[in-house]
Amino acid sequence: MTPHRLALYWAPEDDDPLHARGSTWLGRDAVRGVAVAQPAIGGIDLAQATSDPRGYGLHATLKPPFRLAHGYVAARDATAELAARTAPFDLPPLSVQDLYGFLALREDAPCPALHALADACVTALDDHRTPPDAAEIARRRPERLTELQRDHLARWGYPYVFEEWRFHVTLTRRLGAEEKAVLMPAVTAFLGEAPGRTRRVSAVSLFVQPAPGAPFTIAERLPLRG
Repeated sequence: MTPHRLALYWAPEDDDPLHARGSTWLGRDAVRGVAVAQPAIGGIDLAQATSDPRGYGLHATLKPPFRLAHGYVAARDATAELAARTAPFDLPPLSVQDLYGFLALREDAPCPALHALADACVTALDDHRTPPDAAEIARRRPERLTELQRDHLARWGYPYVFEEWRFHVTLTRRLGAEEKAVLMPAVTAFLGEAPGRTRRVSAVSLFVQPAPGAPFTIAERLPLRG
């Protein structure tokens, strides 16, 4: 069956401590497709604060979710071809940062190979996406975007690609100042040393959404072989 949407993500490997800790923080394991009990954070409804990223699973976006124009197998094969010509590379240490009011894991140093992979995922799979309809465009609030972001939205179906792309593993919805003051130290302590450990980017993960509104799960990890 063709899933409703497909996305190309970076996600920590199953045995990476970041997968277990990050999935617990979000309240859902996208590998097993199951809910996970979250830690208790005094004075904060963590389930509500993490509701937005929970459905997508612990990940960083390489190519955002899109509806398939030619089916899953064709998109999977195109991704495998991209992965076959891409060499594995080291990911810089990650840390919890404030990204426009959201808490997210971000790299502590520039990583040109990571940015190049994201760019390649956008272009290599472009023929496999169905263009967004008017309702999907409207949800992006184009009136609030820059001219460049609107151009990307029209051409690539998403405003935050290429020079607008930022690596980030989202950990919360947008927070108010008081929430952030509690949750930033809480998530930093909960994740511990896991974000900063040395890791290799050795695969592109295919995440699928089986139906509108359903959570995403990992369908496959395609190894980088270049």
